[in-house]
Amino acid sequence: MKIEISDIGMRLREKGLKITPQRIAILEAIYVLNNHPTAENIIDFIRKNHPNIAIGTVYKVLDTLVKKKLVKKVTTERDVMRYDGVMEHHHHLYCVECDLIEDYVDEELNVLLNKYFKDKKLKGFQIKDFVLQINGTFDKC
Repeated sequence: MKIEISDIGMRLREKGLKITPQRIAILEAIYVLNNHPTAENIIDFIRKNHPNIAIGTVYKVLDTLVKKKLVKKVTTERDVMRYDGVMEHHHHLYCVECDLIEDYVDEELNVLLNKYFKDKKLKGFQIKDFVLQINGTFDKC
């Protein structure tokens, strides 16, 4: 996935964030890795070109990117926090064997879930969003 630095800068600016080398490097890592990386994966990736970015800075920037809705947190069955740069609505296929997460887009499923919960009329609860994580194993494992 080819990401232009100017695109990353634009996304940061749209969310009212100052464009810093640390933010650019971390967001770029999430887009380039494109595999729902952990903070450790991101740190390993950015250390190649930015060895002076502190680990604490990475965690602070990740928190900011989540708060500003530039990335989402994804928790796995192994309680490992992962980061997702795809902000369009989608679900996840999670492999319990190898810990791989793949995006799953299915409009028919979204319509079905929306109708189901609309019909259920959950008393005292308003649904804002739903993300389904489907656990299983990939053939490639």
